[in-house]
Amino acid sequence: MTIPQALGVDDIELSNMEFWEEPWSVREAAFATLRAQRPIAFFEDPEIEVETIVPIPPGRGYHAITRYADVVEISRHPELYCSGQSGTTILDMPPELLEFFGSMINMDDPRHARLRRIVSAAFNPRMVRAVEDNIEEVADDLIATVRDKGECDFVTEVAARLPLKIICDMMGVPESDYDRVFNCSNIILSFGDTEYVPEGEDPVLAFMNAGNDLAELMRGLAAHRVEHPTDDLTSALVNANVDGESLTDAELASFFILLVVAGNETTRNAISHGLWAFTEHPDQRDTWAADFDTVAPTAVDEIVRWASPVIFMRRTTTAETTLSGHRFAQGDKVILFYNSANRDEDVFEDPQRFDVLRHPNPHVGFGAPGPHFCLGAHLARREITVMYRELFRHLPTIRATAEPDRLRSNFINGIKHLPCAY
Repeated sequence: MTIPQALGVDDIELSNMEFWEEPWSVREAAFATLRAQRPIAFFEDPEIEVETIVPIPPGRGYHAITRYADVVEISRHPELYCSGQSGTTILDMPPELLEFFGSMINMDDPRHARLRRIVSAAFNPRMVRAVEDNIEEVADDLIATVRDKGECDFVTEVAARLPLKIICDMMGVPESDYDRVFNCSNIILSFGDTEYVPEGEDPVLAFMNAGNDLAELMRGLAAHRVEHPTDDLTSALVNANVDGESLTDAELASFFILLVVAGNETTRNAISHGLWAFTEHPDQRDTWAADFDTVAPTAVDEIVRWASPVIFMRRTTTAETTLSGHRFAQGDKVILFYNSANRDEDVFEDPQRFDVLRHPNPHVGFGAPGPHFCLGAHLARREITVMYRELFRHLPTIRATAEPDRLRSNFINGIKHLPCAY
C-alpha cells in the first residue's frame, strides 16, 4: 500500500506489516496523528501470514499507547499492567516460548525480581570495569580492519561487531562461535524478513531453531564452566547464589538468549542510526566532535531517542482500570510504542530535530521507569560513546553513502545494511 504523508487517523493500520515498510517519515507522521487525535487506539491483532507448527489462538486485539505520559504511567504500575502474559509479542504466544525467548522481560514479580537479583549479583564492579576497559580495544581493532578499504558496510562490518564481541567475550563464547551467535540473533528478531528467513520457510520454526541453537551453545559452555571456572560472566552466573537461590539450567539458557539478542541488536542499531543521523545532520556531528567528552552524554542519549531501537513492549491489564479517561477491561493488551513516546511534542521540544545538545532528554529508548528498565543501559551507553570516539578519531570523514536498508519489523527499528565511505 502507498500511505500519503497526511494519513488520516482512520487510515492508520499498525497491524499491517506494509505500514512498517513505509519510510520513517511516513510512520512518524502517522504516530503524530495518533498522539494528537487517538492516543489510545484500538487495532485488531496482526495476522500470521504462514502456517506455523505452534498454534497461536485468535487474539482479542490491542490498544496502541502512543503518548509519553501514558507509556510512563503504565510502566510504573506492573501490578496493573503485567508482563507475564508477554512483554515482547502482540500475539499471545505459548508460555513456554515466552520464557524461553524473553527470560525476565516476560516475567512479573516475584519471579522477575528473583531472576534480576541473581543476574545483577553476577555483574559485580570488577567484571563491569573489565568489560568497559575492553570496549576501546575492540572498537580500535574493528576500525583497523576496515580503515584501508575506504568504504564498507557499516552495519555488518563495524556497528554489529562491537556489541557482538563485547557480549561474547563477556560470556566466554569462543571467537569461532561469533558468527553463529550473530546469525541466530538476526533470525530471532527477523520477523520473517526474507534476508534472514528465506521465502517459503516457516519463520516461527526458524525462530525456534535459532533459539535452540543458542541454548545448546550456552548449555555446553555452562557445563564446561562448572568444572573449569574462569572470570567470565557465564562462570559467575553458574555459581551465582543470592539468598540460597541460583539460576536453573533453563533460566541460564534463556537469559543468554536475551543477552545476546537484546544486547547485540539494540546497540548495533543505535550505532547504525547514529551514522545515518550524522550523515543527514553534519552540523550535529561537528558539534560533538569539537568537544567530544563534554557533549558525549547528551549526544548518546539523543542517538538512542532518535533511533528508538526497540519500537514497543507489551503489557496486559490485571484488572479493570482507567488511564487518561480510557477504561480498560481485565486482560486487555496495551502496546507501549516507545518510538512514539520519544517524539511526543508535550515532552520534547521540536522532537523531529536531531540535537546532540538536547537537555533534558527523558527518552524511553531503554524502556520507561519501572522494574523492566533495561539492565544493560549503562553498557550500551558506554559502547556507543567509545565507538563514536574512535570513529571520530580514526575515520573523521566517515559518512553513509546510500539510504539504510531497513529491517522489516514492527518490533525492532533495525538497519540491516548501511554503505559508508571515509
